[in-house]
Amino acid sequence: MLIRLVILAALFGFLFGFDEGVIAGALPLITSTFEISASGEGFVTASVPLGAVGGAILAALWADSLGRRKVLIMCSVLFGIGAIASGLAQEEIALILARLLLGIAIGASALAAPMFLAELAPARHRGAIVSAFQLMITIGILVSYLIDLALEPLGAWRWMLALGAVPAFVSLIGIALSPESPRWLVMRGRREEAGSVIAAIQPDLDRKEVDHIVGDIAATHAGEPRTAPWSDFLSDHIRPLAIFAIAAFLLQQVSGINAVIYYAPTILGHAGFDGSSTQLTATVGIGIVNVVMTVVAMLFVDRLGRRPLFILGFIGSAVSLAVIAYAMNGQGSELATLALIGLFAYIAFFAVSLGPLPWLYMSELFPLAMRSRGMAMASVANWSCNFLVVFMFPVLVSYAGAAATFAVFCAFCVLGAVVAWLYAPETKGVSLEDLEQRELVAAQ
Repeated sequence: MLIRLVILAALFGFLFGFDEGVIAGALPLITSTFEISASGEGFVTASVPLGAVGGAILAALWADSLGRRKVLIMCSVLFGIGAIASGLAQEEIALILARLLLGIAIGASALAAPMFLAELAPARHRGAIVSAFQLMITIGILVSYLIDLALEPLGAWRWMLALGAVPAFVSLIGIALSPESPRWLVMRGRREEAGSVIAAIQPDLDRKEVDHIVGDIAATHAGEPRTAPWSDFLSDHIRPLAIFAIAAFLLQQVSGINAVIYYAPTILGHAGFDGSSTQLTATVGIGIVNVVMTVVAMLFVDRLGRRPLFILGFIGSAVSLAVIAYAMNGQGSELATLALIGLFAYIAFFAVSLGPLPWLYMSELFPLAMRSRGMAMASVANWSCNFLVVFMFPVLVSYAGAAATFAVFCAFCVLGAVVAWLYAPETKGVSLEDLEQRELVAAQ
């Protein structure tokens, strides 16, 4: 049951990655079809993170009242409609609206799915299980790059976009047949149902152990409102957590990751790789590195811990981005190869650290009654910054050049390393309820 639910919830990460990555190969074809300007190109691409801002807000409003499962059902429907509408779009504005719809689905599921996974997972495996969401994002990106590579010679950008409806249908069937989060059930007073879900997820537990877990969850949240007021985020023990979660996502985005994901072929063109097929082939290589290193992150996040990986990720990303900026400042095949190596190294450090850890942190740090709203604040910061980076990237490159743009990303990663060293907490192996108690004690 646990494996099935993890795969299912992580499938929303696949949809997230597919609908993010597929635009990389489709965009040059779309631009020629609709004769889109540079700023229009930025907006078509950035419409997904813009829609995700609204999706995160909606998920915050509904995740506690409707439940994590129902929010994910609605996301599946929106993913399917958005993919089909993107493929059928006959003009630029229709495509933008369809991708805004996909963005809403991504923003809502990116909040609800990690929350669902964190609340299902045993403490000793929570890091790897929640990181499965990030792994599926990378797999979705890689699959979209492969589809782009296969369909680009045919100019079939509509099929590139519309194929996202297939995994959306699979996720809809799967989540409709799944149980609700046991912690949400306890929060709603449905303790017997919660016990049944926990027993199915952890069949090695006897009835007494299951009842103890349910009782521990209930006791930790006794007397709490089902959803805490926004003013509670100003309290002494929650405010630092909220600031850190938001900062983690802002620093993740200004490292430049989504500029690379959305514009990989364009970036490779600036690096000196000519020909769309060559650029897409190298882009697939980036996708493969992304997947492999995310698997490495899953293997080590519950062994080494969150904090060391977070610090290492920022330092490694900063060095890699410095190499990219240096290589793009000149010309020649050797520098083009150096830029590609730098891109591979950057993706590797990001995937093992900066990719999964902000999602994991935001699903762990907030108390149950504040989890959906706390995660929403972090998600809104994430998607707002994502939109700005993706929208501004082609404009910055056209005015300042690719080398200067990557130098800016490098500087932000240096800042991220300092912030991680000073403020990143360690949460490995601690139950969500024990984390809440630890935070309360630390604030007293």
